[in-house]
This record gives sequence, C-alpha cells and structure tokens, in this order.
Amino acid sequence: MATATVFRRDTPVAALTATAAFGLLLGWATYALHGTTPLVERATNSASTWIIWTAAAGALIRTRPLAAWGGALMMLATCGAYYAASALGGTFGAGGLETAAVWSVAGLVGGSLLGWAGWTVRRGRGDVRAVAGAVIAMVVMGEGLWLGLGLHYWGDAVVFLAVGALLTTLLTVYLARTGASRSWLCAVLTPVCGFGYYLAEQGILNRLL
Repeated sequence: MATATVFRRDTPVAALTATAAFGLLLGWATYALHGTTPLVERATNSASTWIIWTAAAGALIRTRPLAAWGGALMMLATCGAYYAASALGGTFGAGGLETAAVWSVAGLVGGSLLGWAGWTVRRGRGDVRAVAGAVIAMVVMGEGLWLGLGLHYWGDAVVFLAVGALLTTLLTVYLARTGASRSWLCAVLTPVCGFGYYLAEQGILNRLL
C-alpha cells in the first residue's frame, strides 16, 4: 500500500514523470511533423509552441517549486527527444551538438520560469499573478516580434501577435474574475516582457544561425 501512494497524481514522482513524458512526446512530434504543411511547419518550428506547455503544466502542479522543476524537466526532455530523433533521422549536422546544448540551457531557464508563471496565475496571491500572466503571454508576443522584426515574415508575425494579444486578454479576464485586484497589469506588462523575450530569442538565434 505504501508503494502505491508514491505514484499518486499530486506527488513529485508523478508530476515530474508526467512532465518528462510529455516533453519526450513533444520533442519527437516536433521532428516528425516538420514539413507536413506550412501551418504545422510554423507551429512546430517555434520556441513559443514548445515552452507554452510548461505554463500549462505549472498550472496543474500543486506546489510552486515542483512547478518550476517540472517546467525545466519538460524542456530538457523535449530538447533531448527532438535532437535524438534528428540524429536517428540523419539530420543532426556538424553544429547540432552546440545547438542542442544552447537550446537545452535556454529551455531549462525558460521552462522553469514558465512553470512558475503557470502555477502563480492559478494559485498565487497579489500583483505577482498579473506579472506571471504577462510572462506567459510574452512568449507568443515575443516570437511574433522576432518573426516580424528579425526575419521579416510579417504574415506569420501578425498571426503570432494576434494570438499573443488574445492570450493576454484571456489571462487578464481570468485574473480579474479570480480576484486579482490589478489584473490590468498583465495587459500593460505583456508588451514589455514580449520585447525582452524578443531580444533574448534574437541573441540566441543570431548566435546559432
């Protein structure tokens, strides 16, 4: 009986196992779906599509430290699965190891931050909930800025920016309805955080491209 309780849904073992398993699936699916359709190609070739899942995981996990660890582990598993699939598929080029290392480190940092943000939006207290909401929405908004300002893919950029604005609105409304006194901070801070995310992504991609 004691052994069985270790695998309850809300235990650290269960939470970290679930996030790692989802990360492995996400990494493999990203590689497998590359090039299927233009829409899927853009969705899978996207840092925000990867990392936004860590916020969802953080919202489902009961404790704040575990949410952060779960987000970091999910991104590490995602990177590992993606580059392992790339190696098996014969597309792991000469610079693949450096690329995998850079994205893994970025994923550990970003995954823990987004895991924390997901937990905080759902279970936190005070104005930090609105800040956490902005952190979640910034990843989509920031990637929209990168696609537009960095790559000049303005068609894709408009879609990401629109989705980012919608996500910001939904989070702001959710925060207001769940008692956040200054929920409007989410809408105010998202563009600022999004620009910061754009600068971070630009720095990483300029190094790798």
